[in-house]
Amino acid sequence: MRNSETVTFGGLGGLERSAELRGDQARQAAMWADGAARVVPMWRGKPMVAGAGRERLALLAPTHPALADMSGPPLFLGLVQGAPVFAADLSGWEPAGIDAAAQGGGFFDTTEQQHPDTPPDHLFVELRGVMTLLSPLDAELAATARGLFEWHRTHGFCARCGHASDVTMAGWQRQCPACNAPHFPRTDPVVIMLVTHGNRVLLGRSHGWPQGMYSLLAGFIEPGETVEAAVRREVAEETGVKVGAVRYQASQPWPFPASLMLGFSAEAISETITLDPAEIEDAMWMSREDMADALAGRHPLVKPARKGAIAQFLLNAWVADLLD
Repeated sequence: MRNSETVTFGGLGGLERSAELRGDQARQAAMWADGAARVVPMWRGKPMVAGAGRERLALLAPTHPALADMSGPPLFLGLVQGAPVFAADLSGWEPAGIDAAAQGGGFFDTTEQQHPDTPPDHLFVELRGVMTLLSPLDAELAATARGLFEWHRTHGFCARCGHASDVTMAGWQRQCPACNAPHFPRTDPVVIMLVTHGNRVLLGRSHGWPQGMYSLLAGFIEPGETVEAAVRREVAEETGVKVGAVRYQASQPWPFPASLMLGFSAEAISETITLDPAEIEDAMWMSREDMADALAGRHPLVKPARKGAIAQFLLNAWVADLLD
């Protein structure tokens, strides 16, 4: 196993996706009725977690009363040691006294919700706030459920004819009843790059980020483009820096809402920064020593990279000279 496979949401938890079972409706019904079956409850993109440290998913039985608030059919995530695991969307449930502005208007949703049919320590929380606390299995389950529900939320109509489509294949497909077109969950490929020039790394910040937050440059891959070309184009567009050699390092599913982050190291062949203000707010070169201080929370201007994100993984590996 490469070091890169240990990234958060890396899929090393033991989930068997069991795609061959998705189209078997009789088997799906039997698994839902299985006493060993468990359900990952989600509410508006937030998983339900449990424990004093919010360190594990709250997995409910299919008969749990909270699932009476389920919106739409459950999704089949797969098997864990032979036991079926589903996900349920409870987004139709309306908590009392919800602060809509705090929940959806900021960079990070700090609000928490507790369903009245669950214990006090069972809370719906922002996944990015607990992703490093979860086990690899729980992180994979939460990321898969969040990504699937977000796709269903935004792709309810046929892209070919505009008719409302139906959920099929245990949540892994939508079918148009009008023109019979099938639709499948989408994942948007994104390049994220650790661009270095000697002993320095290139950092940038987007508009609206919290003060002191910098990260690696990133951008979506365009049609007809290789990943190497995307790395070079994005860096040049945002900062004017030209890139030579590009090397793949790691990947990370990032369900916010539905990306696959493809991490690269890249060598800059120029160092002058010319910002495109429409793309990013600021960019700078930072030495390896200053980056080590930033990751440790000791830098006076730059905050540590977000724990669990592939940017932090790549920066930590570069500082420690552990890049593959």
